[in-house]
Amino acid sequence: MIFGILIFGILIVIFLIASGLRLLYQYERGVVFTLGRFSNVRNPGLTWIIPVIQTMSKVDMRIKTADIPRQEVITKDNITLLINTVVYFKVVKPEDVIIKIEDYVFAVRQYTQAALRDIVGNHELDFVLSEREKIADSIKKIVDTETSGWGIDIESIKIQEIELPAEMKRAMAKQAEAERERRAVIIASQGELSASENLMKAAENLSKSGGALHLRTLQTIRDIAADPSEKIVIFLPSEAESMIRSIIKKG
Repeated sequence: MIFGILIFGILIVIFLIASGLRLLYQYERGVVFTLGRFSNVRNPGLTWIIPVIQTMSKVDMRIKTADIPRQEVITKDNITLLINTVVYFKVVKPEDVIIKIEDYVFAVRQYTQAALRDIVGNHELDFVLSEREKIADSIKKIVDTETSGWGIDIESIKIQEIELPAEMKRAMAKQAEAERERRAVIIASQGELSASENLMKAAENLSKSGGALHLRTLQTIRDIAADPSEKIVIFLPSEAESMIRSIIKKG
């Protein structure tokens, strides 16, 4: 009888010990409560709590990603945008995220949405499109300040996508096309100016030597005469005509 009671007692002790064992992975921390009051934070590894009297909540310490769905945001110049953002954050005080906030992931999303509307609403469209990093940094500062009391650290906030209204896209496309055409005209005019300058220099060089001019004329005639179907009418300079006549008379 006594032996049976002893065995029963040993089994109860083993059960209590086994039921109180908890395993924490390297990326986890355990927040322990004793009779409903916060006691301590347990580090990774095998730990034990007193069954019934103590409870433990596990907290993931890894960086989390919260995707903020696309939402309509109105800029300072009354342009409606659809913006999608992502928040990267992690827990730095596990006891605070358990005691001070019910759902810290949901709360981070809500604060980010509110900060996004506030920041974008204070800037015009051109600034929002060209300064994404500054917008994201401003949002991060606001959210980080609000959530630091919950034991959370905001690592970064990224603006993934900014979608413009359809009519704004068309207007910007026309503006970009007009800019491309303007640049093409400028490049073409610069090319014509460069070509005219080269021709002017070539003409000056040829005018310094009559023989060179005649030689260039003969080269041009030779190039044209390569096609037998072409008829060539040659207008010779007066000096060349006099030279030919003198040659004929001597002959």
